[in-house]
Amino acid sequence: MEPNRHLTVKALTKYIKRKFDADPHLKNMAVKGELSNVKHHSSGHLYFTLKDDSARIMSVMFAASAKSLTFRPENGMEVILTGDVTIYESSGQYQMYVKTMQQDGAGNLFAAFEQLKKKLEQEGLFRTDVKRPIPAYPSSIAVVTSPTGAAIRDILTTINRRYPSAEVLIYPALVQGDRAAASIVSQLQKINGDGRADVVIAGRGGGSIEELWAFNEEAVARAIRSSKIPVISAVGHETDFTIADFAADLRAPTPTAAAEMAVPHIEEVSERIKTKENRLMRAASEKIRSSRNRHQAILNAYVMRNPQALYRQQFERADRLHEQLIRQTKSLVDRKKTAVQHASFRLSRMGPGPRIEFESAQLEKIKKRLHWLTQSAVNEKKSAFQQNVAMLDALSPLKVMERGYSLVYSDNETLIKTVQEVEKGDRIRVQMTDGTIYAHVGLIGGEKDES
Repeated sequence: MEPNRHLTVKALTKYIKRKFDADPHLKNMAVKGELSNVKHHSSGHLYFTLKDDSARIMSVMFAASAKSLTFRPENGMEVILTGDVTIYESSGQYQMYVKTMQQDGAGNLFAAFEQLKKKLEQEGLFRTDVKRPIPAYPSSIAVVTSPTGAAIRDILTTINRRYPSAEVLIYPALVQGDRAAASIVSQLQKINGDGRADVVIAGRGGGSIEELWAFNEEAVARAIRSSKIPVISAVGHETDFTIADFAADLRAPTPTAAAEMAVPHIEEVSERIKTKENRLMRAASEKIRSSRNRHQAILNAYVMRNPQALYRQQFERADRLHEQLIRQTKSLVDRKKTAVQHASFRLSRMGPGPRIEFESAQLEKIKKRLHWLTQSAVNEKKSAFQQNVAMLDALSPLKVMERGYSLVYSDNETLIKTVQEVEKGDRIRVQMTDGTIYAHVGLIGGEKDES
C-alpha cells in the first residue's frame, strides 16, 4: 500500500461491520451463557454481558423485544439468546443485538450466592435489630478498597466536598481475585484493632459478578458483622447486591452514595447550627423579655410600693392570734379545772376510805355470821356426838360385863365363843370390867378336876 493511502478508524470499523453484517452465520444465532452486569434502562432497553468461563460479549436487547419477556433478567441467570452479532461503531466492539431470551437455569455463582445468603440469614447475620447506627458526625472515616480504583477517588471527592473536617483513613485492600476476601477481612480487623475510625466504608466500583465476588465470600460477611465499628457497604452499582450488603449496618448503592451516607453535608450542618442558634437567640430574648416584664410587674405591685402594708397586716394577724391564744388557753384551763373538781368529787365518793369502811363493816358481818355458823355447827356436832356416845355406851360390851359378864381371848387374841375353840393347856386371857385375868385351861366342859 502506498504511504499516502490510508483508512480512517471510522472507515475501518465500517468495513469490519459490513463483514459481520454479511456473514449469515452471525444472523439469528443462538448463544448460551450467563448474564452479568445487567442494567435495566429507563427507556426499557436492556444492557448486559453474556459470558461463560472463558469469554464474554456485550449485548443489548431493545425495548420492543424486552417487552415480550416473561421474567426479569438478573445477574447470574443462565439464558439462551437469539439475535444478530455485529460491530458497535462508536467503540469498535462487537456485540449482540438480542431478539429473544429464555431462561436456562441459574448460573453456578448465582446458585452459590443464594445458598450462602440463605445460610447466613438463618443464622441471624442479617437481622436488623443487630445493626448499629451510623454516627451523625464522624470525625474519622476508614475506607477499605483498592487505592487505585475509581471508588476511592469518588469517596475522597465526596467527603472533601461535603464534610472537609473529617479525616479519611485509607486501608488498601485487594477487591478482586482469589486473595481479595482475605485482604478485605485483614483490613477490617486492622481497623478495629486501631480503633481510630468512627465508621467504615468497604467496597469497590462496578463490575461483573466474578469481579464483585470477594464481597460474596462468607469470611467477609462475618468480618463485617463482627466489627465493633459500624460498616457501610458500597459495592458496584445500584443494581448490584452482594452478601456484604446484607451483613453491613448500612448498604449504599454506590461508593459515592456511601460517602454521602457516612458524613453530613457541611452546608446542612451549618444551616442546622444557624437554625438552632436563631432558635436559641429567640428563646433567650423571650426569656429576657418575660423576666423583665415579671420584674417590672413586681416593682409595680402594691406591696412593693407600700411595703409597710405587708407587715401591718401581719402585725394585725399576730395580735388576733395572740388574743385567740389567750382565750383558748383560759378556756382550756377552766375546762381542766372543772374536770379536776369532778374527779375530786368522784374520788371523795368512790375513794378507798369509804370503800374500806364499807368493806370492813361487811367483813365484820361476815365474821359474826361465820362465828355463829361455826358455833352452831359445833354444838350440833357435839350433841350428835354425845348421842352416839350414849348409844355406844348402851350397846358397849363393857356395860354387859358390868353385870358379871367377861370376854375370853385365846393366846393369839381371838375371841373365844365356844369350848370347842380351846384345848386343855391353852393360855387364855379373860377380860373383866375392871381388869384382865391370864390363865391356863385345865378342864373343859363336864370334865372333873383329877387333882
